[in-house]
Amino acid sequence: MPDSLEQIAAEVAVCTRCPLHRGRTKAVPGEGSPNADIMFIGEGPGYHEDRQGRPFVGASGSFLTEMLEGIGLRREDVFIANVVKCRPPGNRDPEPHEIQACSVYLDRQIALIDPKVIVTLGRFSMAKWFPTARISRIHGQARKVNGRLIVPFFHPAAALHQPTLRQAVEEDFRKLPGYVAQALAEREPDTTEEDDSPGETFEQLSLF
Repeated sequence: MPDSLEQIAAEVAVCTRCPLHRGRTKAVPGEGSPNADIMFIGEGPGYHEDRQGRPFVGASGSFLTEMLEGIGLRREDVFIANVVKCRPPGNRDPEPHEIQACSVYLDRQIALIDPKVIVTLGRFSMAKWFPTARISRIHGQARKVNGRLIVPFFHPAAALHQPTLRQAVEEDFRKLPGYVAQALAEREPDTTEEDDSPGETFEQLSLF
């Protein structure tokens, strides 16, 4: 049977791969368009997400929706997920073994959606592609990893808690349409080996 987002969501709903399942009300597999050009990946569900089984539905979600509307997009136009699908106790940071346990689901979602651009929200999702980078230094900058544009953003919650970051988040969002256009243009012709090389990406990152 071919894989599908519905199949992944069904598996996530009953997942016991890590201890986080013991405290969840509802798992949060993610939601949005299966044909999205942009995929947002956050860190983990919070209180409201755990209750509703949907990602980014609290204050951070309202801010994310506002930022999307500012560039002419709706939540239904993108796909939103997290590196862990169940709420960590007390909204603590997700632990490495929990992120690893959930990666099987996230990787399948990425493969199915095949987004043109992945936006990481916060340092834990950023670390999936840029484990040694500092978000304060590379936020809003697109880097190609295995032929796909990855753009680290501050987490919306950080902008809500630190108003000085709000302008940076707004500026980063304004760059997104250009990154999507860039990715679409690069997918039209055959991509070169240099463009697709992960080594090229991490060589660039070493400059930060």
